[in-house]
Amino acid sequence: MPAAVLKGPGRLTVEDVPVPPLGADDVLVEIDLCGVCGSDLHMVIDGWGAPGSWHGHEWVGRVAAIGDGVTRWRPGDLVVGGPSARCGACAMCRAGRPSLCADRDTPGIGSEQGAFAAYKAAGAEELLPMPSGLDPRAAALAEPLAVALHGIHQGGVQPGDRVLVLGAGPIGALSIAALLAMGVDDVRCAEPAEHRQALATAVGATAVGHPADLVVPSIAEPGLVVDDAVDVVLECSGKATAMEAGLAQLARGGTLVLVGAGIESPRFDPNRILLNEVVITGAFTYDQGGFDEALGLLASGALPVDALLEPGEVRLEGLLDAMRDLAEGRRAGKVLVRP
Repeated sequence: MPAAVLKGPGRLTVEDVPVPPLGADDVLVEIDLCGVCGSDLHMVIDGWGAPGSWHGHEWVGRVAAIGDGVTRWRPGDLVVGGPSARCGACAMCRAGRPSLCADRDTPGIGSEQGAFAAYKAAGAEELLPMPSGLDPRAAALAEPLAVALHGIHQGGVQPGDRVLVLGAGPIGALSIAALLAMGVDDVRCAEPAEHRQALATAVGATAVGHPADLVVPSIAEPGLVVDDAVDVVLECSGKATAMEAGLAQLARGGTLVLVGAGIESPRFDPNRILLNEVVITGAFTYDQGGFDEALGLLASGALPVDALLEPGEVRLEGLLDAMRDLAEGRRAGKVLVRP
């Protein structure tokens, strides 16, 4: 089968590789569509991934074959890739927080075999049925929407809260759309790129500005709260300067949620955190049941799916160019790959 194989930082080649073998409890899925995630850009463009691997984890497809022990699925079933199986036994799993499972892998470690390929093998428990009537293009948003929803829940957002989303890439845009669909009517966005500013506006942000316009008090004013401060900041860019600016936009008792992954280390003012009793937390992957919530929201028709998705699809041969376009801001919405 063809796969877009990582050769090194910024280097992909489409190669013929063996179709993955199936264990007794595995399912082989013929990939229909796979979205390009910000973490895929880190793995490929920034070189976080292991050479010889291929990525892609936002996928939908059709069951092609099943292992001898699989009873739930049949060839021909339409499926959505779900969360990886967790141990179910550690303290975090027992607490209903599978994203923090003690046995989880570190992203980028090992030779991943994702869905930027014609077929993908997955555990039978790692698939979800495609909701009846849901467009596969919309269903391909389930994984990133589950990520966005986890960030929202980590922030404890409720209707009536004031929320600022930093970065209007796919996760930021999905966060804006999801917040509005959940009844939050004050959702602002700060984004430097014009294409992504337009995306934030298209999905309903109530105010869109440039990060440079955000007021950041000096370290000499740790107790100063900026005018029109917000209750929750969702930092979706992974940029150190955005994390620092996000902290400064919070009202007293507010929450900064770090959603975007990055390698730049921010410098937070501990006195601002202390004097204003703000909370800084992370949001890694999904809530328990997050995919079901995401698919339900997508099936409801409450999200502006057409605005969230880039028009058309790209082939494996065009994947690297599409990744570069995303990394450099020439594309704003979710790019879908059709292997």
